[in-house]
Amino acid sequence: MIEFEHVSFAYEKDKYVLEDMSFRIGTGESVGLIGANGAGKSTIMKLLLGLLQGEGRILIDGVEVKRETLHEIRRKLGFVLQNSDNQMFMPTVYEDMIFAPLNYMMSREEADKRVDEVLARLHLEDLKHRYNHKISGGEKRMAAIATILAMDPEVILMDEPTSALDPYNRRIVINTIRELGQTKLITSHDLDMILETCDRVILISNGKIVADGPAEEILSDRELLEANRMELPLSKNCK
Repeated sequence: MIEFEHVSFAYEKDKYVLEDMSFRIGTGESVGLIGANGAGKSTIMKLLLGLLQGEGRILIDGVEVKRETLHEIRRKLGFVLQNSDNQMFMPTVYEDMIFAPLNYMMSREEADKRVDEVLARLHLEDLKHRYNHKISGGEKRMAAIATILAMDPEVILMDEPTSALDPYNRRIVINTIRELGQTKLITSHDLDMILETCDRVILISNGKIVADGPAEEILSDRELLEANRMELPLSKNCK
C-alpha cells in the first residue's frame, strides 16, 4: 500500500534530512513511525502527502506520488493532524465531516448516510451538530478522526494522535485506532500508545531507518531506544 524506494530529501543543498530510505507497508498494516525530534518523521508524512518532493520514488497503492497524481493520491489518504484546530475549520462537526465527501462529488444523501455511519461507529452521535469551538479537546480529536473516516480513505496518517489528551480521552482514541481496518502510519512520542495500536515499528534516526520490526520487540529494547534518544514505554519500565 505504501512504498518508499530509495527516498532522500534535503531542505538545504547537501544537508539531507532523509537518506536513501526504503520500506514497504502492506494493506491493513498498522505501523508506528518513531524517533527523536528532528529524526525525519514529519518529513516522511509531508512527502507522502505530496507537500514536499524528494529523490527516489514513493507509491501509494501502486500510484507514484508526483504533481500530476496528487488529486488521486489525496483521495486515498486521510491525515489526522496533531493540532485538531488546524483540521476542523467549519462551524460544526457535521459540516466538517460532510465537506470532503461533497467535494469528491458524492451526493448529499450518500454523504449524510456516511456521516451517520461513522458517528455511530465511533459512538459520537451527540457531537454531530455541536459547534467545534464548544467541544473539548478530546471530543475534537475524536471528531477529527471521524472527519477523516467520512472520506473513507484507504490509508490513514496520524501525527501525535494522543498528544495533550487526558487519560480518559487518550483511552478512547487508542480504542478507536485499534478498531480501524485501514492501513495506518502513526507518528508519536507516546510509545505506550504505539505499543497498543501498532504491530510493527519503524525507528528512524538522522534520516535513516535503524530498526524495522515487531513493535513488541523494538519497544522492549532499552539499549536500542536509548542509543537513539528515546526511552522505554512506561509499561515496560514498570516490569
